[in-house]
Amino acid sequence: MKYNKTRTRLWMYGGLLAAVTCLGLAAAGCSQQTAVSNTQTVSETESAETETSPEIQVTTAPETIPPLSPRGQILPEIQVTVPDATPMPEYLRVGETHPAVAQLQERLMELGFMDYDEPTEYFGTQTERAVKIFQRQNGLDEDGIVGNSTYQAIMSPDAKYYAAQKGDSGDDIQQIQSRLFQLGYLASEDLVTGNFGDSTEAAVLKLQELNGLTQDGKIGRQTMNLLYSDEVKANLLAFGDHSEVVLACQERLKELGYLFTEPDGTYGQDTVNAVKQFQSRNDQVVDGYLGPSTRAALNSPDAKPMGLRLGDEGDSVSKVQTLLNQYGYLSSGNVTGYYGEITENAVRSFQSRNGLSSDGTVGALTMAKLTGDNVTRAAAGSSSGGSSSKGSSSGGSTSKGSSKGSSGGSSSGTVKMAGGVNSLISVAKSKLGSPYVWGAKGPNSFDCSGFVYWCLNQVGVNQSYITSSGWRNVGRYTRINNFSDIQAGDIVVVTGHVGIAAGGGTVIDASSSNGRVIHHALSSWWANNFICAWRIFG
Repeated sequence: MKYNKTRTRLWMYGGLLAAVTCLGLAAAGCSQQTAVSNTQTVSETESAETETSPEIQVTTAPETIPPLSPRGQILPEIQVTVPDATPMPEYLRVGETHPAVAQLQERLMELGFMDYDEPTEYFGTQTERAVKIFQRQNGLDEDGIVGNSTYQAIMSPDAKYYAAQKGDSGDDIQQIQSRLFQLGYLASEDLVTGNFGDSTEAAVLKLQELNGLTQDGKIGRQTMNLLYSDEVKANLLAFGDHSEVVLACQERLKELGYLFTEPDGTYGQDTVNAVKQFQSRNDQVVDGYLGPSTRAALNSPDAKPMGLRLGDEGDSVSKVQTLLNQYGYLSSGNVTGYYGEITENAVRSFQSRNGLSSDGTVGALTMAKLTGDNVTRAAAGSSSGGSSSKGSSSGGSTSKGSSKGSSGGSSSGTVKMAGGVNSLISVAKSKLGSPYVWGAKGPNSFDCSGFVYWCLNQVGVNQSYITSSGWRNVGRYTRINNFSDIQAGDIVVVTGHVGIAAGGGTVIDASSSNGRVIHHALSSWWANNFICAWRIFG
């Protein structure tokens, strides 16, 4: 009887303890431990009965079971660290650095308000300029500061592409007017004011008329893209024209050594070639047209005369080589259009026998002598020969190579210059920190294509100024089609941008997003936007 009472009591205490344990553990989601606890309690109680003690032994919960609270099991406190996102400033302005700036720049580039470039997190003066132009177009305060209303307008999917129209003013308008003047649509340079007035509107309407665009007098996406394209039709003297103005220009081109034939007032292919050569050496857009800008440069006392030299190529080189061959200084096999060492030696020999300074370059005096009536021919058997591949170790004046380069692109030759890769990179590095200015070609400020143009000419490569889009199809250098094959000294062309490879996976470029010339990595952005590279030096 005593055994049964004791057992009953034990079961009651055990059940009570189990009930308390179950309630606590259930709240903590640990019902499985309840069964374990209950089993352990019964087992311990039965073990106590086997010891002859008549008293009930109160047992403590196992150490493996955490203490309980009315709400369940007390668990150790867990420290969770969540990184704080950098809050976006209320206003983005010059000097700010924030991830939102990169998104802002990328959007401004997409909309045509900022030159295409690798976005950065830094808000510089070029970003401010782009914001001001956007604000002008969208009727916002033109303060260059991005508050909520400006930010929402720029990032809106309905945001409009860059446009300019009558009443607008700014440096972007000045650049547009400069190009309209170059193309002959603005009559005089004093109309390049930065203010979009009646004369600019009339010039845009005429441009649109002659080029088959909708005539609205505004600079929209189509008109803007046309301005610097190879397809634009100029409103100026061009191939086929015949006039006294053409005759006067030909006489000046002849005087400076660019024209080989006698002036006749007819704008033929020889005149086109002469004009292009002049433009390339006098900081003009090379299009072969005699527009107001080219005519002004041509008649300037500071006009640079002809100066063909090692590394040049084209129709003018072919003309010189033909004349050298005619007078016995160059073999016919070396009339190729490329100015290599064989051509240079032939020019030196011609100059020496004709009383000129023997420097190996074809300037105005040498050109005048070559195209004159009183030429001393080469000594018998002294004609230069030894044809070799262009860009070979001999640097000969021969045909362009057609072999495939290691990059998989067609090799059209490389330029052999004394300065070479190291000189080009040194010149580029000397301009680190120089400000980015749209349309600038040096020496103290640059845009991306102006920077490449200036650096190449500093090391003796006679490269005319062309826009970044023009660098897609230069044809003069060895084309590199694989991003992984880029070498130091290569000109790297990406969508809307261009820079100079500096070795070690880096590039030097005039960056609109950074607002200056910088030296940085050829990042995934460059790889993703890569079009080609051009190998300037062998």
